[in-house]
Amino acid sequence: MDLTLWQYQFRIIMLGDSTVGKSSLLKRYTEEMFLDCINQTVGVDFYVHFLEVEPGVRVKLQFWDTAGQERFRSVTRSYFRNSVGGLLVFDLTNRASFEHVQEWHAEVCEHVQPHTVLFVLVGNKNDRVAQGERVVGHNEAEKLAGQLGMPYIEASAKTGQCVTEAFELLTRRVYQGLLSGEVQLQEGWDGVKCLAPRATLAQLQNPKINKSNNRRCSWTSFTSKVLDLRWRAS
Repeated sequence: MDLTLWQYQFRIIMLGDSTVGKSSLLKRYTEEMFLDCINQTVGVDFYVHFLEVEPGVRVKLQFWDTAGQERFRSVTRSYFRNSVGGLLVFDLTNRASFEHVQEWHAEVCEHVQPHTVLFVLVGNKNDRVAQGERVVGHNEAEKLAGQLGMPYIEASAKTGQCVTEAFELLTRRVYQGLLSGEVQLQEGWDGVKCLAPRATLAQLQNPKINKSNNRRCSWTSFTSKVLDLRWRAS
């Protein structure tokens, strides 16, 4: 395949209870659309999007939008193992969806072994906070994210606020994990596919190379921007 199309493919899984807005977030990010009424996901839906994580490095994002209902759990579990990233979503106006975050995280971590999945926690429906409907505090959500070892961001699929930032934060987190060696390419695992020569990837993972150091600085700058947006949004 022509390397100008994409150099890496990341499989990302959408996680969280039913009706928290996983499909709406994906539709907003991939199609720049929001539908007031959207059918609940049955089993798993697929979306594809492309992102240039840095000049000349294009990533194909393959999203698996999983159903949140318990009756589909046996189906969605089969997709956990081949995921490298997870957007773990809860509804800021639904306390139960927040309380289930740890269960979703534990279940994925159990089924993905021995591979690595990197997460971002997203509190969706931030547009309803101004109406006094928030039931999950920003600080407690951020605290939980810290305990689980992931960043936290609040977004709104309806208004589009911080939706792009959430997906790009996760994508760049996976990319940085690939460069640092936290994420490893392995035979028989489809979480990450790489069209670049293995020698090139090994060179990128060498922390002594200035180019790799520059990427880390770029990542730090991006994270700072996201944190700034998050604080201003809250």
